[in-house]
Amino acid sequence: MAAGLIPLAEAQRRLLALAAPLAGELAPLDQAAGRWIARDVAARRTQPAADLSIMDGYAIRFADMSGPWRVVGESAAGSLPGFAIQAGEAARIFTGAPIPTGADTVLVQEEAAREGDRMALNGEGPPHAGAHIRRKGADFGEGAILLHRGGRASPAAIGLAAAAGHGALPVRRRPRVALISTGDELVPPGAPTSASQLPSSNAPMLAALIAASVPAEVADHGIVPDDPDATAAAIAAARHADIIVTTGGASVGDRDFVRPALIAAGAAIDFWRIAVKPGKPLMAGRLGDGIVLGLPGNPVSAYVTARLFLLPLIRHLGGAADPFDRAVAMRLAGPLPATGNRMEFLRGCRVGARARALPVQDSAGLSGLADADLLIVRPAYAPPAHVGDIARILPLA
Repeated sequence: MAAGLIPLAEAQRRLLALAAPLAGELAPLDQAAGRWIARDVAARRTQPAADLSIMDGYAIRFADMSGPWRVVGESAAGSLPGFAIQAGEAARIFTGAPIPTGADTVLVQEEAAREGDRMALNGEGPPHAGAHIRRKGADFGEGAILLHRGGRASPAAIGLAAAAGHGALPVRRRPRVALISTGDELVPPGAPTSASQLPSSNAPMLAALIAASVPAEVADHGIVPDDPDATAAAIAAARHADIIVTTGGASVGDRDFVRPALIAAGAAIDFWRIAVKPGKPLMAGRLGDGIVLGLPGNPVSAYVTARLFLLPLIRHLGGAADPFDRAVAMRLAGPLPATGNRMEFLRGCRVGARARALPVQDSAGLSGLADADLLIVRPAYAPPAHVGDIARILPLA
C-alpha cells in the first residue's frame, strides 16, 4: 500500500464510525417508502383473520364428498356467514369469503352441477379435506415480528405493514445533505462557457445519484470560487446539514481551500487520501454534529467515491443494517493490465454474461461513465487478468 494512503475498507469503516444513525420518527406509509426501519414492527392483527376460500365454488364437508347437497346459503368476501353447514349441506362461496362453520373443504364451481337448491358432483372433486382453503394465520399471526430494525421499507414491506394493521412505520429521519461545488472555472449548467470554463456537473450528478438510490434531503449550495473567505462562508451556511459534501478544492494545491477552511471552522479531519483509483484525494471528518466529506473534483472520481462513501454514509445515517453495495462475480470479456499501488474501479459494461472494461478510463470522462453499467473492482498490485477470469463487479444499474 502506498505510504500515507488509507485502504478502502479501513476508510469506509472510519467514515461510518464518525456518526450514529439518526433519530427515528413515525412516518405515514406513503412517506416511509425506501427508508430504514428504526425498530422492530409486530403485526397488530392475524392474516387472514379467518379461514378463507381461495376459489369460487361451494363450501362443503369433505365427509359428504359423494353428494348430493342442499345449498343453504351464501358466503361473500367482506361478511361473516350467519349459518353453519350440517351433513349433506353446502354453501355458495366466492374467492376471499370466510368458510362457514361446519365446512372444511371447497368444491370448485366447475365440478358442481346445481339446479335450484340442489347440487351434485360433476367431476373428481377436491382431492383432500381442506382443499382450496387459506387457513387463518397462514400469512402471519398477531404479535409476530414482520419488519426488523435496519431493514428497508420496500414496496412489499409497505404492503405487509398495511396488512398487519399499521398506517405508519417507525423509520429513521432522512439525512440532510448539502452539496458545495468549488472552482473558479465552474459556471452553472446551461450557462455560456469560455475556453477556460466548465459547466458544474458534479452537484446535479450527485443529486441525481442520491435521488435514484437513497432517501435524503439534498440542498445544492451552488458554486464557490477558489477563495478562502468564500469557502468559509459556504461551509458556515451548510452547517445545518447532516453531511456536507464538497467537490474539488480538497487537494494540496495553492488554490485548494476546502481543507484549511474546514479546519478553521472547527472540523476534525479523520482521514485524507485513500488508496483508490479514481478518487485518491478524498477527505472525511466531523464538523459539529455533522460529517464533512470532501470528494475529488474530477466528475468520474466524484461519482465513484460517492458510490463507495457517500451512499453508504447516507444509508448508515438513515439506519441501514447493511449500508454497502455488494460486489458480484462475473467473468471478464477482455484482458486487463496489472494494477499499481491503489485499488482500481474500472468503468465497464456487460457483454452477454461477461464484463468488459471500457477503453477510456479518464477520471474526467463523463461520456464513458454514462456508457458504463458496472465497475470492475481490481485489487492493488493485482497481476494481469485474462479473458474468462472471474472478477468482482459492482453493478451501476
